[in-house]
Amino acid sequence: MASLADPLDLPSGVRLANRIAKAALSEALGDADNSPDERIVTLYRRWAEGGYGLLITGNIMVDRAHLGERGNVAIEDDRALPQLTAWAKAAHDGGAAIFAQLNHPGRQSNLMDIGHTPVAPSAVPLALPGAAVPRALTGAEIEEIIERFATAAEVCEDAGFDGVQLHAAHGYLVTQFLSPLTNLRDDEWGGDAERRMRFLLEVVRRVRARVSPGFAVAVKLNSADFQRGGFTEDDSRAVVAALAQEGVDLIEVSGGSYEAPAMSGSQAASTRAREAYFLDYARSVRAAAGTVPLAVTGGFRTRSGMQDALTAGDCDVVGIARPTVTTTDAAHVILQGRAASLETHEIGVGMRRVIGRFADLKMLDGVVSLAWSTDQLHRLARGLEPDLERGALRTVVAMVRRNGKVSFRQRRGLK
Repeated sequence: MASLADPLDLPSGVRLANRIAKAALSEALGDADNSPDERIVTLYRRWAEGGYGLLITGNIMVDRAHLGERGNVAIEDDRALPQLTAWAKAAHDGGAAIFAQLNHPGRQSNLMDIGHTPVAPSAVPLALPGAAVPRALTGAEIEEIIERFATAAEVCEDAGFDGVQLHAAHGYLVTQFLSPLTNLRDDEWGGDAERRMRFLLEVVRRVRARVSPGFAVAVKLNSADFQRGGFTEDDSRAVVAALAQEGVDLIEVSGGSYEAPAMSGSQAASTRAREAYFLDYARSVRAAAGTVPLAVTGGFRTRSGMQDALTAGDCDVVGIARPTVTTTDAAHVILQGRAASLETHEIGVGMRRVIGRFADLKMLDGVVSLAWSTDQLHRLARGLEPDLERGALRTVVAMVRRNGKVSFRQRRGLK
């Protein structure tokens, strides 16, 4: 029976000092060249002092021409190796392992920054106002993207990261290959469930072939995309079973996409009350995962809820993200018993009667709350404390300044 304070040895040999992970948050702190700088080192040094067994970075893109949002870090080669090394060292100095989350946005690109048509498995646009129709990738381009993931992983190992997490959730490119709604291909990359998962499996294989056996390869996977006719829990369980055969080190369970953002806490109150949004799914996939450790992120707030999940064997690692924005030492708070639960801060748009007539208030509230969290991350990166009094108006102004019109599209969720 595992305790939150117990270490965990992953199949690669990487040891996590305890069972609490700081899950991925999209930092948007890359410089003009989409490389990390001292701000991200400052931020991760702060988190590294917080007692987490594992820190997982936010979106690191494998192609500078295809960013999820303005400010993403991108790794195409070793041009930023010193900065990446400093990033990994900041985590290690605090006693935490660190995984770099590698991603390609596919059709969920930040169109205002890219200035050209996004790419995807098939020419299926996002079901959002103004979304461009993506261009279907050629077979040669698919092979190139797989190689980009492998190159980025190799650079991360050279920089001292303990592993990488391949982002196969939240509607990004890997998820687009997995879903029958977005993958309409009839070649070797689509046509049935087995061929739809091939892209992910080939990325895992190529990455594993390019890194050492002691370097961890993890995957973040949707339990479902929560869309009719889309990627289902049965589909996801089949992918987990296939990943277990590939020798991955950790599977983190999440769910949703820009179009159905379950990952950002948009569930009904009854679901949020169960604390962990995807725990039921994790319980159901245990057999398929075999000996591969499972992490669950999304909704954990109380020490009792976290420990109960471990005690029941539903997961091996508890991921928390949004609470770490304002309680940077959340792991210490839980492990040392300084509080029974973690606080989160939610804000919403004003003028609700007026705005609610022509916009989805739930979606807008989610966007503003996520932008508020990003503001706090940027304060931490400047060496400042969180500003809990920051209001919705200042948040919206800062969001528009950062991202332009794309700000009002549902961004990647923070758990």
